[in-house]
Amino acid sequence: MKTYLGCGLGLRTTYYQEILETLPPVDWFEIISEDYMGDGGNPLYYLDRVREHYPIVMHGVSLSIGSCDPLNQEYLGRLKKLIYHINPAWVSDHCCWTGFNKMNTHDLLPVPFTEEALKHIASRIIQVQDFLGRKILIENTSSYINYTDSSLTEWEFLTALTKMTDCLLLLDINNVYVNSINHGFDPLVFIGAIPPQSVQQFHLAGHTNHGTHILDTHDAPIIDEVWKLFKYTLKKMGKVSTLIERDDRFPPFGELLEELQKARVCVEEVEVYATV
Repeated sequence: MKTYLGCGLGLRTTYYQEILETLPPVDWFEIISEDYMGDGGNPLYYLDRVREHYPIVMHGVSLSIGSCDPLNQEYLGRLKKLIYHINPAWVSDHCCWTGFNKMNTHDLLPVPFTEEALKHIASRIIQVQDFLGRKILIENTSSYINYTDSSLTEWEFLTALTKMTDCLLLLDINNVYVNSINHGFDPLVFIGAIPPQSVQQFHLAGHTNHGTHILDTHDAPIIDEVWKLFKYTLKKMGKVSTLIERDDRFPPFGELLEELQKARVCVEEVEVYATV
């Protein structure tokens, strides 16, 4: 049975002190795994203090599960050490590649949706899960190009991954919306095709609309269209642990709490709707 944590926020250095001084009404926090992989130091010090009061989830950006390079065993070792240290509710990363030939681009690059890529990524997810001794969550990413070789839709690809590996999904609602605009598909079709039992977590975030395309920047409030898509997804899938991401142009913490409360209201409305 999947764990439901409620509605959470990303733990960012900007808010460390305020969180510890006020213990705000946040159900849980998500960390960027790589920010806490060092031996000691301020990040781990603050994380240890925060996790005395809140559940913690780990979210990585460097697993590079779609790369053709061998899995980075040194990285996996540090990841496993951090997991052992903080005992997170779950661990996630992205369906992407981040570099090649041992070079990290520090970007989440899209994978081709082909049968070959599917088998390749599935085998690597299985290896990672075996090494960590737990299931992982894989997140759908935002993208700005399509591969001409792709023979599957993104939702077909992700669904197949869960069936082949028994992994779960981190469904980023904003990324579904961003890609629907960038690539011209119906986001409701995407959501409707994802098996609800495979989804452990949602992400919500803001983005930057450049008219001809949208960039997934996490530096602005969540727009109305994404909130509507979130409500639709809740009706299709029921309660799922939901996190609001903010990674730049950080507002006063109170503004994030307002968005968090809006997410809670959406969940409560869907619960009422489901019982009518």
